Amino acid sequence: MQQKPTAPNSVWRIPSDELPAEFLPDDGCLSHGLPVTLGHGQSKIFKLDRDLSYIETQYSPKRNLAVLSRMDTQQPRMVVTLGLKGRSRFATNQHDGVVFKQGYTTITTFNSSDGYREYEGDQPVTQLRFSMNQDWLERHFGVGVFSGIFQDKSMRVISHQPISAATIIAARSLLGNSVAVKARPLFRQGQAMAILASELSHLLGGDRQRSARITQRDRQIADLARDILSAEFKSPPSVEELCRRVGTNQFKLKQLFHQCFSTTPYGLLLDIRMEKAYQLLKSSHCPVGIAAESVGYQHASNFSAAFAKYFGFPPKQLCRRE
Repeated sequence: MQQKPTAPNSVWRIPSDELPAEFLPDDGCLSHGLPVTLGHGQSKIFKLDRDLSYIETQYSPKRNLAVLSRMDTQQPRMVVTLGLKGRSRFATNQHDGVVFKQGYTTITTFNSSDGYREYEGDQPVTQLRFSMNQDWLERHFGVGVFSGIFQDKSMRVISHQPISAATIIAARSLLGNSVAVKARPLFRQGQAMAILASELSHLLGGDRQRSARITQRDRQIADLARDILSAEFKSPPSVEELCRRVGTNQFKLKQLFHQCFSTTPYGLLLDIRMEKAYQLLKSSHCPVGIAAESVGYQHASNFSAAFAKYFGFPPKQLCRRE
């Protein structure tokens, strides 16, 4: 049953199977819409083949919304999520959560998932997701090519990086889909394959070969540097000091962060700070100044600017919604 909020700005929680559903014959898909009391928009689910699904979500919720999602699969699955507008977050009891934000492609893997997809009130969201199993990946890329990324059965973030220009063009074509009705399945299949080829390419070929050359010692250095930033995000060491502590130089450390985490030391530090601040503001309703100080910002104005650039809305707006 839908859990109604007890206050005007609290979170609406609803199981995904309670969202109004209908079959759209022209598109050949199942659509789950938002109840009018929660906002407007829909999530369309297309079955492109037996092992590949495409989900097109466009929501404009009136309130903070959390949609319960459960999935158990016989095979591990990979999900490629394109954030075209706004942001959302998926969280489980076993995982701190994954943020899907505008302008980025996030690649995750899982065997089963049981958690909430969270959407901000009054913030339109447009996301495209492509969900495929290991059979599909091996059929198109070769047996064993992606086997290493499925070793962990829990949800795992494989990659988080800016959407490529080619993918943005294909995604806009998918959303427009102005071809004749009978040609839409073929058009949709073609655009989906182009997007996946573009967004998965960095996990293959030269990038994959360079990743394979990372030694065990290199990986230990990268993980140690990440752990230091995670533990000391409020007063982090400089890159120079971080290099001294992990036993490498700045060029090597930046190279390892790119290869292992698809970001820079500063980029990872920003991710940590913003996620900590988001959770603090959401759970405790504390003033923005206190949240800023808690994650290492001396000036609340600098924190607010960084938060707004990262999430697409100011921290005060999050406080008002909660």
